[in-house]
Amino acid sequence: MPHATTPTTSVPLYVNDGLLGPGQVDTLQASYAHEALDELRQRLERDGYLFLKGLLPRDDVLKARGAYFALLEPSGVLAPGTLPVDGVFDCNKDRLDFPGIGAGSADANGRPRGGLFVDLALKAHAEPWYKDEFCKHPALMDFIAKFTGWGDSTLGLTRSLLRNNTPHNKAIGVHYDQIFLRHGEDTSLTAWVPMGDVALDGGGLIYLEDGHTLGREIEKEFYDRAKQTGLTEEEAKDAFNQNMMSGGLLADGPKEFAEAHARRWLVTDYAAGDVVLHLPYTIHASTINKDPKNVIRLGTDLRFVDASKNYDKRWTNIYTFGDGV
Repeated sequence: MPHATTPTTSVPLYVNDGLLGPGQVDTLQASYAHEALDELRQRLERDGYLFLKGLLPRDDVLKARGAYFALLEPSGVLAPGTLPVDGVFDCNKDRLDFPGIGAGSADANGRPRGGLFVDLALKAHAEPWYKDEFCKHPALMDFIAKFTGWGDSTLGLTRSLLRNNTPHNKAIGVHYDQIFLRHGEDTSLTAWVPMGDVALDGGGLIYLEDGHTLGREIEKEFYDRAKQTGLTEEEAKDAFNQNMMSGGLLADGPKEFAEAHARRWLVTDYAAGDVVLHLPYTIHASTINKDPKNVIRLGTDLRFVDASKNYDKRWTNIYTFGDGV
């Protein structure tokens, strides 16, 4: 894959509810792992995210990308005559037969439409090259352990979301991660890892400006109301999730959500090797993949916790449809 280009907000960016206006976007600010750890920690707390350029070796990321699309190739998703590592979608196929996992294509984490493609995309979560090698890459594990100060207590949770996003299909809606990790403390750290280059309009993650503060406010407001009605903490958790949109979203449309809260979406392109760390209440979504070369966006959500604290044990199993999370 060619390296990603320098982002420009002049590129049209579409989300589930339309085109983001020029005043609705700004640039996601980059950081580097060689910077002082204290400064990086302060940046994460201030912004809710830490966009680390080149944390992982590019070749290792592309190797995993190639393995993924080699696995999915029998489904017919790839354009004839292209290499698996390039992940180019066959635009002669019906895009609806190739839905992204966990992107709102099915309600309540159910199985989306799509036969062999969906089966193989699910199977990839259990492949040794993914769950044992890529998800536990030493460059990532070592940085998380040092950055958080968790050291030997650093635990990468087994359940992950390995998402493909074929061109012009539904994007990921607005959410924050604690919605899905509510059976544990709100001390987890998510690493979103793009597995390949992602153009600015290629369906990458977008982060709401100061979204971590808004996420905390939304959570607190709900629990305050729940306490007033006499609900126990466990009852409140269930009630909160029941009042979310299907699939645990705050909203399906990032455009309207940003307008309602008078905040911008922070956007960028990504290169293989980049990693974005974000907090449990950091609000994020994705754009619709409009890559002009029909490149399939591939990325994974990896969760890390301090094993000495109370964490959501539902995340200790490999992802599967309808697993109750």
